[in-house]
Amino acid sequence: MTAYTALIPAYCPDEKLIQLIQQLQDHNIECIVVNDGSPEEYNELFRTIATMTTVLTHTVNKGKGAALKTGFRYIQQHHDHCIIVTADADGQHLPEDILQTAREAAVHEDALVLGVRTFAKEDVPFRSYYGNKITETVFRLFTGTHITDTQTGLRAFSSTLIDDMLKAEGERYEYEINQLLYCVRENIPIYETPITAVYENNNACSHFHPFRDSFLIYRQILRFGLSSITSFLVDLTAFELLSLLFTGSTGILAANVIARGISAIFNYEVNRKIVFKDVFKRSTSAWKYFTLAAGILACNTLILYVLTSFLHIPALAAKILTEAILFLVSWTIQNRYIFTGQTNRLEIQ
Repeated sequence: MTAYTALIPAYCPDEKLIQLIQQLQDHNIECIVVNDGSPEEYNELFRTIATMTTVLTHTVNKGKGAALKTGFRYIQQHHDHCIIVTADADGQHLPEDILQTAREAAVHEDALVLGVRTFAKEDVPFRSYYGNKITETVFRLFTGTHITDTQTGLRAFSSTLIDDMLKAEGERYEYEINQLLYCVRENIPIYETPITAVYENNNACSHFHPFRDSFLIYRQILRFGLSSITSFLVDLTAFELLSLLFTGSTGILAANVIARGISAIFNYEVNRKIVFKDVFKRSTSAWKYFTLAAGILACNTLILYVLTSFLHIPALAAKILTEAILFLVSWTIQNRYIFTGQTNRLEIQ
């Protein structure tokens, strides 16, 4: 018989956690709770839980990702082979759905199984609905993998995959996105099973911080944008300086070509070292990057020409639209095909 272990990270939980543990135990699911640095007023609750099941404790709040990793390590050291199912402590996951997700993982032991919610706009809190839709779109755009519910905390996998799950970066909510990215990169299959979405008090008990945690999730994209802006300024500055040395139309053309070359080298080094943190030698990525740069320049010219000459879009608007389109194209190609030796892809650490 397959053994199931529910791992529940908990920060400032209420009595619903006790009820959840009881219900899971009724389904023959062992529970491990990680107290992620909850304040002292929750000590009595955790003492009660400790009489029912295993409680691991962080003396300070470290974040959901850190709590999950603490649980993974404990299971690895103290349990035989089992199916691990991670669930939230706030009552959003029904015991029946937790069991169903665990059973799916028992069928697909080489995979990560996600318990995914259906997102009917009228039934889902604003930040949950739009937060998931945005992340779903970004994830699909940059990985080519469609996942219905990227933010679900209900996930299950075989204990044989613990080492892989520990390699995913992140200590807080960004860990869950990183876990998906790691699986995509390492070709670990991802399966979905539908679950019931439970939102109590408009999801007010969630400890997800929209601004802080969204920044952690998307900061590599921000770095890429800043890298592009800085490279544009380098291009502009170099062009202005070189224009003082060269005269005539031929000189202006030469200044433009040299300036673009300088900015391209600058952009390559910044993206390689800071944005994507590529660990391979330059020879692995340089030729691909500069081939892409040449292609982007050609596409830039062609798209701009079509928008202004045939669609009669004003030059400034056409320029902004062109750059926006090619920004996404350049990001996707660099992230997925050029800087493949990243310490963490689509970084989220």
